[in-house]
Amino acid sequence: MASAKARHILVASKDTCLDLKTKIEAGTDFAEMAKEHSTCPSGATGGALGEFGPGQMVPEFDKVVFNEEVGKVHGPIQTQFGFHLVEITERTD
Repeated sequence: MASAKARHILVASKDTCLDLKTKIEAGTDFAEMAKEHSTCPSGATGGALGEFGPGQMVPEFDKVVFNEEVGKVHGPIQTQFGFHLVEITERTD
């Protein structure tokens, strides 16, 4: 069964999400940005979500985590919670 590990940053606006993505792609540490900006409780641990399988997260999240490139920052991804940046850190198919 497929599983993945990922970390994310949750913010209220698409513009903030894009700004953070630009900073991370320029070398700013993802975990530090999560601690500083994420509105999700996981921000305290650098955005780490642990290991999960398909269907355990909202569909928009699953689509990215189980289909996109590992090790790259993806987003903004809009869900009912706000806008996410997602980095897939590990995946097994």
